[in-house]
Amino acid sequence: MRWGTYFAVLASVLSVGLALGMSMPLVSLRLEGWGYGAFAIGVMAAMPAVGVLLGAGMASRLAARFGTAALMRGCLAGGALAIGLLALLPSYPVWVALRLVIGSILTILFVLGESWINQLAVDRWRGRLVALYGSSYALSQLAGPLLLGVLGTERDYGFWLATALLLAAPLLLLGRTGAPAAEASRVTFSALFGFCRQLPMIAWAIALFAGFEALILTLLPVYCLQQGFSTSVALYMVSTVVVGDALLQLPIGALADRVSRHGLFLGCAISLMVVSLLVPLVIHSVLIWPLWVLFGASAGGLFTLSLVLIGERFRDDELVRANAHVAQLWGAGCLIGPLLAGAGSQWVSGHALPWMMAAGAFVLVLLARARPAACAVAD
Repeated sequence: MRWGTYFAVLASVLSVGLALGMSMPLVSLRLEGWGYGAFAIGVMAAMPAVGVLLGAGMASRLAARFGTAALMRGCLAGGALAIGLLALLPSYPVWVALRLVIGSILTILFVLGESWINQLAVDRWRGRLVALYGSSYALSQLAGPLLLGVLGTERDYGFWLATALLLAAPLLLLGRTGAPAAEASRVTFSALFGFCRQLPMIAWAIALFAGFEALILTLLPVYCLQQGFSTSVALYMVSTVVVGDALLQLPIGALADRVSRHGLFLGCAISLMVVSLLVPLVIHSVLIWPLWVLFGASAGGLFTLSLVLIGERFRDDELVRANAHVAQLWGAGCLIGPLLAGAGSQWVSGHALPWMMAAGAFVLVLLARARPAACAVAD
């Protein structure tokens, strides 16, 4: 086990989480301040998802050509440039294009980083090591809104700090080895459909969590503002959800090494469904704070367990392609989630965001209960 490489890859990916945790809410709050409606903000939030779909298909081919470590360093530098341009070019159409670019290049980084971590992890520690990745990434996103609350949203400090982090991160990957071998192949949507047929429960869980994360960082601050909370309280609520995501990932990962993964999946899905239904009922009560914690924990558990099962099943190029499918599903969830929630919030109900998460969790419960067909990976 190459522990130094593991933590170097982990830290480089965490820098991205911190950068996105600052820049994504800042973009949404700026658009809100400029007078854009929930649907326009949802369109902006969906642009990185389109980039995810583009980047996922190129990850394996580019990694075979340039090498995993070199490509990850290039993606970090490209992400820094794109986020810096958000500060320099404050225009809705330009931001749409930049968010598309950010989605594409950072997707390649996530595909390779998650593959590298899963390749390094030994089987008996896989659940805990993958959970540490998920928990740390969630904490990095938590720190983003907290830092943004300290820096303020009136100026561009959040954009510039995110840029600096992404410029420093490539230094961590210099001289690192043990990355999965990749072949020069393109990941197609037909192959994605095969992946979904093979592992439908995992596929839906990934897409659901992707939609969850996109909504939390983009539309949840707006949802909280619309419910009458101040900007600072809205950002603290976002941070509380991410705290919940981070808090239980390590216990879930430890349990994944000892008990039925299917049971854990089902428990997380039921919890997410119930909590989502309760959010509109207690949004103005003190009970909303522990509920936000459970909201994040149950959703985050779904993604952690998905990565554990994928890492157990695949190696090398198959692992890279499987994580590329994860990225494609992530892109689909990030694309559809904000669009549906933004449209629903503007034209149907102000509580469309939690209701949509409840509906998605209900579908996952149905898939989890149909165990032989929906869970193709043995516990």
